[in-house]
Amino acid sequence: MAKAIKAAPKKREKVIKEPLNDLIIETILDKKGYNITLMDLRDLDGPADYFILCQADNVTLTKAIGDYIYKSVKANLGITPNHIEGEQQAKWILVDYFTTIVHIFYKETRSFYELDSLWSDARTIEYHQV
Repeated sequence: MAKAIKAAPKKREKVIKEPLNDLIIETILDKKGYNITLMDLRDLDGPADYFILCQADNVTLTKAIGDYIYKSVKANLGITPNHIEGEQQAKWILVDYFTTIVHIFYKETRSFYELDSLWSDARTIEYHQV
């Protein structure tokens, strides 16, 4: 699958290893998504255990990332999402896997909604291509 990734923990050095999250992040990197953040919400009583946020430069790419995540997770782990939202306009696509919710943003949409700031108490890890 993909390129090497470097995880840079921002809070608490504990790296979160979950097969679903790892596969989703690899898939995002494969499709040229960037600015990837994994947020651990388990201590915050959030709507899921984890959020994965990423962005793309255009709506075609946000849709392609969402589609690729769906196909990759189903093929490799046999899991389908509970719910998918936002595919028509593709400015913010949400893919809900119960424990992990993926947010795929068009770059301006991500800065407008500022989920990173809203959940700033979460332990976060940023992923970068190397």
